[in-house]
Amino acid sequence: MLHQQAKLNKLYYMERKTSRKPLAGITLKQLRALTAVIEEGSNVAAAGRLNVTPPAIALQLKILEEEAGLPVLERCSEGLRATSAGAEILATAAKIESAIADCSEALRALRQGEGGRVSVAVVSTAKYFAPRAFAAFARQHPNIDIDLFVGNRAETLGELERFLRDIVIMGRPPDHIDLVTKLIGTNPHIVIAAPSHPLVRKKGLKLAQLAQEKWLVREYGSGTRLLLERLFDDADVAPRIAMEIGSNETIKQAVMAGMGIAFLSAHTVGLELKARQLAVLNVKGLPAMRSWFAVRRADKRLLPATELLWNYLTTRGKDFLPRMN
Repeated sequence: MLHQQAKLNKLYYMERKTSRKPLAGITLKQLRALTAVIEEGSNVAAAGRLNVTPPAIALQLKILEEEAGLPVLERCSEGLRATSAGAEILATAAKIESAIADCSEALRALRQGEGGRVSVAVVSTAKYFAPRAFAAFARQHPNIDIDLFVGNRAETLGELERFLRDIVIMGRPPDHIDLVTKLIGTNPHIVIAAPSHPLVRKKGLKLAQLAQEKWLVREYGSGTRLLLERLFDDADVAPRIAMEIGSNETIKQAVMAGMGIAFLSAHTVGLELKARQLAVLNVKGLPAMRSWFAVRRADKRLLPATELLWNYLTTRGKDFLPRMN
């Protein structure tokens, strides 16, 4: 009888163990350990970031893998990387960290009255107008802090994907994230050259005629670069790329020096055109009109401070766009 009861107890616990939902016992400590290892590249570096020992990191990962029932890390030539299961857990960890940060910010705002912090990101071309909008907003809401990140399209998307930014200003919202998107205004793109360039005085140039010019272009991942490539694809020609440069400012200086021509947002060259340091080439079909958008994740909580800035950008943001003559 006792033997039979013991057998039943064993079967009960085995069934309970196998029917337990995956990750039922997961902890924030385990999620942070996995995130740190992936971002830092090793257990030792992750331990230093989290102020624990490497064996402690290894233990948290072991427990996490037992909970998942699958490996969460694998070694490759570059070091450690997440498996498919690990990537799923990392995505969940990012959402949890975002929710914790939002809760902390909400409590801070409740303690201080109107206040708080908004994390924003802008693609590098938007830095020619967005800071003026943020400054005007800050004058109206001095107790709200703005944490600003500036990067190219790929970097800015990364901030958005990892729930690190509340609002992003960009030219072409991605379609793989559930977003709330609002139009701010237009963003014309033009071809610029040094004032001494022989084509400055030509009218009605075709893009195909410019293919063999020395083009100074933005890096891969830039929205400006993507637009230029689409325009040349439509013209069924390929540009002669002389130099790839990751900065609008450096491109402008190189064009002024006569190193080539470039395709940039007109919003980035207003001062140089006015000072006659740069000239616009008269190309058929240009300027190419794009748009500026304010975007935010639909699945990220909209806190009061974020809502105030969102409403300001989507109603007043167009007032800060450079005016083109």
